[in-house]
Amino acid sequence: MAMTTRFFMMTCCAALAAACSGGGEASAPKGGGDESLQETLADPAQEGEVALNVEVLADGLAFPWSIAFLPGGDILFSERDGRLRVIRDGELVAEPVAGVPEVLVFNQGGLFDILLHPDFEENGVLYISYAHGTEKANATRIARAVFDGSSLSDLEVLYDAKPLKDTGHHYGARMVWGGDGKLYASIGEGSKYKEKAQDMTSSFGSIIRLNEDGSIPDDNPTFGDGERPELFTKGHRNPQGLAYDAERGILWENEHGPRGGDEINIIERGNNYGWPLATYGIDYNGAKISPFTEYEGTTQPVKYWTPSIGVSGLAVYRGDLFEGWDGDLLAGGLSGAALHHIIMDGDKPAGEERYLLDRGERVRDVRVGPDGAIYVATEIYQDNTGGKILRLTPQ
Repeated sequence: MAMTTRFFMMTCCAALAAACSGGGEASAPKGGGDESLQETLADPAQEGEVALNVEVLADGLAFPWSIAFLPGGDILFSERDGRLRVIRDGELVAEPVAGVPEVLVFNQGGLFDILLHPDFEENGVLYISYAHGTEKANATRIARAVFDGSSLSDLEVLYDAKPLKDTGHHYGARMVWGGDGKLYASIGEGSKYKEKAQDMTSSFGSIIRLNEDGSIPDDNPTFGDGERPELFTKGHRNPQGLAYDAERGILWENEHGPRGGDEINIIERGNNYGWPLATYGIDYNGAKISPFTEYEGTTQPVKYWTPSIGVSGLAVYRGDLFEGWDGDLLAGGLSGAALHHIIMDGDKPAGEERYLLDRGERVRDVRVGPDGAIYVATEIYQDNTGGKILRLTPQ
């Protein structure tokens, strides 16, 4: 859907003004939905029925953020403090990967996602995302490099989010390959810059689409005058999960809401997902962000959580090790300190259950391994030695 920058900036301001003033449809007639849902607290999902074997592959970690599986059986993961680590033959390699670029470790900033090139086995190329710059001027950066098993070389910067920001929050920074061979990445709206999610001259609050070399595809959607050419969708808050579902042909995304309103979305070309025009949450201080849970011209989430679970990491389960789970979604929960299994009926959620509740560990990332096991990266809030990589199998 092609929307002009001017239209969205005007409607965004109108909706936010209505929220602050208590105005309704007379001042912002394009809004709608059930406002009471922003404060209607759902019961938490039930505890999962499958008994798990939980194997700790690595511990004592500094906020592990992302997991990737290498063709030879090694597991590569990132730590937010700027380290790439390797698990080889079931053991954590003591020395971190050499050649990692300097990252900005500031509030939520640091080293984020890892994505292997589709031809990694032949070319050894991988992609990393990280916070780059200074505390007063920083951005989500995407780079690629060659990995030889112990070090990175030939680092090439492909993309920096724009404009620079002076906060250490809401970087987004998840990456995935789409079915079209393009690189999709999430860019957060920078927390205090929420209106930028509706500013098409900014990459804040977006899913972007790049060629593998970082160039802009000729067939990206258009959003209006002055738009960023990398934009694929807009209207996101802090997207922390991306997963391409090859069997359904769906790109799934999840993102943090404010106080309530965490979301799972189906990402479709040119769509606007509403933040901050429409939300199922309220501000952390209890104030209204918008009086609308729906807004004309924007796309509704497939699923939302109020209260928030601190959703992070996303995977589509494919395999038969977990019987009956094929095609279901897996999402991490930070504030809820749980792994969420979302039971799917086609492309719609039909149920939900939670796992790892007894551990008290925030689930930052979730991946399905080549062996059908589920791998999660966990952390303990404000403890830079409490992180783990876990392997989950059914008992």
